[in-house]
Amino acid sequence: MDLKKILEEAILKIENIKTTEELASFYQEYLGKTGKVTDLMKLMKDIPNEEKKAFGMEVNNIKTTLHAEVEKKNKYFEEKKILDKIDNTKLVDLTIPSSKKIKGSLHPITIVQNKVIDIFLSMGFTVEDGNEIETEYNNFEAVNVPKNHPARDMQDTFYLDNGQVLKTHTSAAQNRIMKKYGTPLKAIFPGRCFRNEELDASHENTFFQIEGMMIDKNVSISNLIYFMKEMLTNVFGKEINVRLRPGFFPFVEPGFELDISCPYCGGKGCRVCKQGGWIELCPCGMIHPNVLKMGGIDPDEYQGFAFGLGFSRLAMMNFDITEIRLLNSGNIKALSQAKIK
Repeated sequence: MDLKKILEEAILKIENIKTTEELASFYQEYLGKTGKVTDLMKLMKDIPNEEKKAFGMEVNNIKTTLHAEVEKKNKYFEEKKILDKIDNTKLVDLTIPSSKKIKGSLHPITIVQNKVIDIFLSMGFTVEDGNEIETEYNNFEAVNVPKNHPARDMQDTFYLDNGQVLKTHTSAAQNRIMKKYGTPLKAIFPGRCFRNEELDASHENTFFQIEGMMIDKNVSISNLIYFMKEMLTNVFGKEINVRLRPGFFPFVEPGFELDISCPYCGGKGCRVCKQGGWIELCPCGMIHPNVLKMGGIDPDEYQGFAFGLGFSRLAMMNFDITEIRLLNSGNIKALSQAKIK
């Protein structure tokens, strides 16, 4: 029996196979349980003992070779199926500009931040960057927050393994900036802040603020009111009245809560201001003498005011956004509705 000829004929058959169905039939014909290769093994009983080993090795070679050829042909059919699908698919040239002219938009917080920065630059303020990772001293002690203050609790503040913190407020930059510039000083420092908050419609664990302070001789609360009113009037594009209510904050003395007349109803009362005509906006006040001292400034010669303003809340008010979590959501459809005014 010419085993070599059987192998050559089988390979030729494989080469002429055109479909996966034909390949399946070939497999059964040669390699199935009742196939030709299996039948060859049954002939072993009729082969002389001295020839059985060589015969068995030859049959196994045929079996191995045909299995490899079948696998090779099967792989060919799989690749051809993919290529045929590609050939029949309408190709898109990604280098061609889209027919839909969709304009991008800055994030609402970025829009408000840029506007506020431009306003303060026009009033002679310097813009500084604040660190997002701060020392516990700068974040707390340098702004007169004592050791037993609840803000130092792990439940309120994100502490790092090295003892530093993710800054909880932009006030953390005050000490560093006072030591950098000395007096007189007019500076704002916007930045991202972090607090271990329970998330809801008005609370986020990551939010944006801007801190501002002015230090010089004869600085008073009147200066604070002027600059805040000027800034807010430009942000909202209409006359905004402000008022101060007493409030306690460790880094200022006296301290105030600054309210603004509702920009939506003009103070008449609406759902935004909860019918009160006023909206609580930011803490502020005259910088505490202890804070000035720690910044290397003589409080007997210089006075200053400081304020902290939440960009997240200002953006919500400016663009009528009712859900603070939307600002960090990455929801393009919702955020793109905020446009530069």
